[in-house]
Amino acid sequence: MDTKKTPVSDCFKSISELSTGLFKDNGSKFLAFAYPVTTEEQIKEIVQGLKKEYYDARHHCYAYRLGHTGATWRMNDDGEPSSTAGRPIYGQILSAELSDILVVVVRYFGGIKLGVPGLIRAYKTSTADAIANATIIEKIATEPFNIIFDYLQMNAVMKRLKDLGLTPTNQQFDLNCSLRVDVRLALIDTFLEAFDKLEGCRIEKIEPQQDQEEENI
Repeated sequence: MDTKKTPVSDCFKSISELSTGLFKDNGSKFLAFAYPVTTEEQIKEIVQGLKKEYYDARHHCYAYRLGHTGATWRMNDDGEPSSTAGRPIYGQILSAELSDILVVVVRYFGGIKLGVPGLIRAYKTSTADAIANATIIEKIATEPFNIIFDYLQMNAVMKRLKDLGLTPTNQQFDLNCSLRVDVRLALIDTFLEAFDKLEGCRIEKIEPQQDQEEENI
């Protein structure tokens, strides 16, 4: 019987920094902005900021995709006919196989209606231009853990982390010590096994809500 585990896929593509694109048709201008993002809170701030900066534009349409599997996503037409803006934007994100990305397309109306095919082409082309101008990077999905241990186990803990190539953060050293490590998904089983039988030591997974609270402290 084959007991081999299927390798965990934890690598995905994203962009490194803001990139822009542009498309013009019959007087209408479509300004595309592609951002690297990791949370929906970031996305809300960016969209609100663009609406304030480009307050005189007719529409601020967007789509985003988050996480290494792209499980979190959304499309928004912002008043354009249904599926003529958010969907073609999202389609280009999928076509480029990107995640942790937000694309907002700001439209200035030129006085001539473009029709459904024209709108789809405009939002698709402006988004494709922004993605083409972006620097594509590879990201590795991780999960955060706290290691809580007795001070006497300090050397043993640090040796295991070094052997696994993990860099600790949020270190607190006292009689009861703790530190945080972000472990890539493909390494989690190995990480847990390495600390499983170490006396005076326990591992706690940091949940997303807890992680957000720690960042706000």
